[in-house]
Amino acid sequence: MTRPLDGITVVSLEHAIAAPFCTRQLADLGARVIKVERPGVGDFARAYDARTQGLASHFVWVNRSKESLTLDLKQPEALAVLDDLLARADVLVQNLAPGAADRMGFSYAKLRERHPRLVVCDISGYGNDGPYRDKKAYDLLIQSEAGFLSVTGTPEQPSKAGISIADIAAGMYAYTGVLAALLQRQKTGEGSHVDVSMLEALGEWMGFPLYYAYEGAEPPPRSGASHATIYPYGPFATGDGKTVMLGLQNEREWKLFCERVLLQPGLATDPRFENNSRRNANREALAAIILEVFGQMDARQVIARLEEAQIANAHVNTIADVWQHPQLQSRGRFASVGSPAGALQALLPPGVHSGFDYRMDPIPAVGQHTEAILRELGRGDAEIARLQAVQAI
Repeated sequence: MTRPLDGITVVSLEHAIAAPFCTRQLADLGARVIKVERPGVGDFARAYDARTQGLASHFVWVNRSKESLTLDLKQPEALAVLDDLLARADVLVQNLAPGAADRMGFSYAKLRERHPRLVVCDISGYGNDGPYRDKKAYDLLIQSEAGFLSVTGTPEQPSKAGISIADIAAGMYAYTGVLAALLQRQKTGEGSHVDVSMLEALGEWMGFPLYYAYEGAEPPPRSGASHATIYPYGPFATGDGKTVMLGLQNEREWKLFCERVLLQPGLATDPRFENNSRRNANREALAAIILEVFGQMDARQVIARLEEAQIANAHVNTIADVWQHPQLQSRGRFASVGSPAGALQALLPPGVHSGFDYRMDPIPAVGQHTEAILRELGRGDAEIARLQAVQAI
């Protein structure tokens, strides 16, 4: 089937997570993604760990369906190859250190002169201007700057997200930004510049606490795995030592919860718990009642009662559980992708499309496609040998 981005070529000066996650999603939709890496070592994320059959877990996740081209961008010959490549490309994505692309002559202003149809997406910690422009930015640092740590964790201790949430947020907005720029180019015939910062991306995801604490109001408290402002909404232990997650959204559900799950219908009108504000203020008292009831049942029985009452619930799964999740398995959401270590299982991208299948091609070895790409650009054996001799590729 024809994919939405078939025929689109993306060149990416990328490392770590944010830019590779953006470009992998473009590849999922059919784009040809040429990943520019350092000769020999490649993207430093290749060395984060060796957990996936000897490959790095982060790298495997965000780099399938790409071609790897090695270039030493400190050498003029390599920069000339990159510029030739951009002349044929539709999109450039980069998350190099602040100012690095500009110093190499690949700022949007200069690229626009040479390649007016090119879409350029810069991903950085804080954006291309402002007082924080040159400040180093890693995922945990941005979680701190965006206020995420202030609302995540327990009352006693803030906690970071267990995944690279700031990188992921930036990668998602870069991905949608590139798609929007390609649509805009269809209308105007011209490329454009997308400037995505990790701070602004995660700041957008902080919209609820920002408005909850509007004009200096008290911010939502850190509440562990429970909801900060709705109760009961969170994890509760059961009699078999397991944990069940549940969530109530309205007063109708609260009444059903009391009647069919706790088997205490009178609790629904208890003045301490008659609305969410009162339940939230009296969490400890209500938690004691819930835990007493749940402590007499195992997790399976608790979930059965919640299901019967149509109260939202979930298992507290381990990572191993997710690989075997019955819903993902039944919908066929796992596929096999190639890699330098052999076939690996991969979760298909979210969203089932009737018109096309996602591209699920191999994860490349460092420089696997360098010679083929150079020949495509018109470089012959002698020139390729010379570039290899000076370690420009």
